[in-house]
Amino acid sequence: MAIIGADARMHAMVSDPNLPLVRRLEAVGFRAWPASSVVFDGSWQVRLTGGHPGKRLNCVVPLDPSDSRDIALRIEKAGKRFEAHGRPLLVRQTPLSPRPLIDFLASDGWECFEEVVTMTADLGRMTFPDTLDHLPTQDVGRYVDADIAVHGSDPGLKAALAEILGNIKPASGLFVIEDAVKGALAAALCVQDNDLAGIMSLAVRPDHRRQGLGIEILSSALRWARMRGARTAWLQVVADNTEAMTLYTKMGFEEAYRYAYWRKASA
Repeated sequence: MAIIGADARMHAMVSDPNLPLVRRLEAVGFRAWPASSVVFDGSWQVRLTGGHPGKRLNCVVPLDPSDSRDIALRIEKAGKRFEAHGRPLLVRQTPLSPRPLIDFLASDGWECFEEVVTMTADLGRMTFPDTLDHLPTQDVGRYVDADIAVHGSDPGLKAALAEILGNIKPASGLFVIEDAVKGALAAALCVQDNDLAGIMSLAVRPDHRRQGLGIEILSSALRWARMRGARTAWLQVVADNTEAMTLYTKMGFEEAYRYAYWRKASA
């Protein structure tokens, strides 16, 4: 069994006392960060995006703990689909994943990596710090340039990121903090889906961290969502990103559930 880069308890993470919340957050997450191609194999969602390599956009996501038939055959079928798209096959494990599937992956030479924490916060109880309030920009190109700059992403992904943003159906707020000389310092994407507001992306330029810009832009995004009627905020953060976890906890976020990815281990 290969469980690498994630706590061993992820192997047993196939049930959760609040599965209705997990199902709802998974559903709004799919709408807030849409893949260009989505097909279903039973209750397994197969997500592929040719123009963008993001893991959330290119993975198999099981959505029913009881759907564990023909695992080997379905994994093989998914693998061929991913290969045709030039993508490595990834399986995203959430509390909705069937235990027999996780057992199969662990025994078949797969490895578990990148544990991610999904967090929620009650916007009605949230008190925002006294920081500058920023309004969302309507200029998608400006936001895309800022997002790529602060993340240090490949500029070649600009068109793909713009396409993803254009495919988001719920209301989305694009937030940017800029300096007239230095350019983009921080960027955040908030997607409001009825009473839920998801922070889908938030980053501060490395040389401007620990200066309050993270709280400033997050507060602006959450204020915007609350004014539009959102009551609960949610986000996802890699478990070992202690700086971000500290920021979100300080803002009132609490852990709801965790997920991780599985990939075939290298020979």
